[in-house]
Amino acid sequence: MRSVAEAEIENLKYFRVTRGKIAGVPVDISLTGYTCDLGYEIWVPSESALRVWDALIDAGRAFDIHPAGMLALDVARIEAGLLLIDIDFNSSKKSLIEEQKYTPYEMGLGRLVSLDKNRYIGQTCLMAEQMRGPAREIVGIEINWPAVEELYERIGLPPAVSPTASRVAVPVFAAGRQVGKATSSTWSPTLKKMIALATVNRGHTKPGTRLEFEITVEAVRHRVPATVVKTPFFNPKRKTATPV
Repeated sequence: MRSVAEAEIENLKYFRVTRGKIAGVPVDISLTGYTCDLGYEIWVPSESALRVWDALIDAGRAFDIHPAGMLALDVARIEAGLLLIDIDFNSSKKSLIEEQKYTPYEMGLGRLVSLDKNRYIGQTCLMAEQMRGPAREIVGIEINWPAVEELYERIGLPPAVSPTASRVAVPVFAAGRQVGKATSSTWSPTLKKMIALATVNRGHTKPGTRLEFEITVEAVRHRVPATVVKTPFFNPKRKTATPV
């Protein structure tokens, strides 16, 4: 970025924005990204996007730069514990039933809620929820991979897992009863683990809680052990590092 951008990024902190130019094009640069690693987002006029892209790729060859598509990004954002709208949660505007509506506390975003501001729509409900605790939460879970391997071994097949993330919701159980649903799941190439984001009922959201994850092998449904873990699954210190 330093080699291509005419911008003050030396002291740019995480979630901050600076302005500058790339290939003579005015841009906004933020130290953010929809992944679990250090990254920048560049905001550019649409008509100049190709010019900026070419400048980045040309300068990046010295650093072994490679473009990555949406399928790779989907895996990375799950490793980062980042939620995807209409997959891991629903916008209230699009929710057809109460079950589809999510609150900030259920999404792990309670830190962004201010209950001390002047009155606003929903404040009373949020205050009540904050006192009693959310009825459910979106959590991270790790699926027991040896148990998955055993399922395939029983029928004489090698373990198979898609290299792309799944956005198909599957049930999550505890003590034989469904207590939630996993909404995004993937094999993590970084962690060498199978992980998922799941909406789980209260009482089953604490890290270390044992659950069961539904998995289908050759059109037969099975349940394998899973454990609630803290997110992000992968959280390197360099993600929020200030350039030096």
